[in-house]
Amino acid sequence: MAATLVKAGLFAVQISSLPLRGQLPRCFFSSSTTVAAVSRSLRVSAVNNHHRRSSWPRVTTFCTAAPDAVSTVSADEPEKKIESEEVEENVKETANLLDIRVGRIVKAWQHEEADSLYVEEVDIGEAEPRIICSGLVKYVPLDLLQGASVVVLANLKPRNMRGVKSCGMLLCASDSAHENVEPLVPPQGSVPGDRVWFGNEEEDLEQLPEPAPPNKVQKKKMWEAVQPLLKTDDSGVSMLKEHLMRTSSGLVTSNTLKNANIS
Repeated sequence: MAATLVKAGLFAVQISSLPLRGQLPRCFFSSSTTVAAVSRSLRVSAVNNHHRRSSWPRVTTFCTAAPDAVSTVSADEPEKKIESEEVEENVKETANLLDIRVGRIVKAWQHEEADSLYVEEVDIGEAEPRIICSGLVKYVPLDLLQGASVVVLANLKPRNMRGVKSCGMLLCASDSAHENVEPLVPPQGSVPGDRVWFGNEEEDLEQLPEPAPPNKVQKKKMWEAVQPLLKTDDSGVSMLKEHLMRTSSGLVTSNTLKNANIS
C-alpha cells in the first residue's frame, strides 16, 4: 500500500483532474482502504501543486527579444529608408503635376458680396487674365496687390465664391497662428506664365510633366497631398520638404515670413 501511495503522489499532477475510477490501473484499487488513501493523496497533491504553480514568478515575454529579432529590426531599417525616399519622390512628382505659374495682378478690388475677399484679374500668360478670389482683406492692403507679381495655382476646378467664379488660387505664406499672411513672390526676371516647379537648378524645365487636368487634381487630391509639406525655410525660401520651389529665373520666396506654412 505504501508503494501505491508513492505512485499516486508521483503522478498526482497528471491524473488529478481525471475521474478516479476507470482511469487508474486496477492494482491501485485492491481494497477500499487503498482507494480512500489514494483519493486523499490525490486531493492533497492537487492542492499543493496548485499553490506551487500560483507562487511561480510570471514571465513577461514582451520585455525581452531574441537576438534574431533584434537583427531583423536593424535589417528592416534600410528598407524603411528606401520606402521613405520613394514616398518623398512620389510627392515631388505629384507636386510637379500641379500647374503653378508666375502671375501679375492686373487689377484688384473688394468683393461686393464678401467682406473678407478680394477679386483679382491675374495675367498668367494666357489670352485673357484669370479671375481669382483671395481671402486677403484682413492681411494685405488693396493697393499693395495692384500690379504685384504673384504665384498662382492654375489647375484647380473653378469655384463659385459668392457669385464670382474663381479660376485659381494665389499661393501665400502664413505664420502658425494665421495672423500674418502674404503672397509668395516669384524671382526677379520671371514673367507671367513662367512655370514653377520643385527641384534642382540643373533639372531641365522641358523634362517636367505636363500639368494634370483639374478633374484629376481634384480626384487624386493632389493639392491636399502636397500642401502640408510646403514651407518657407529660415531665409524665406519656399520649399517642398528639401526641394526648392523655383522658376528658370530663381527661387520663389516670402518677403517677411520665415519657417511659415504655404497654402
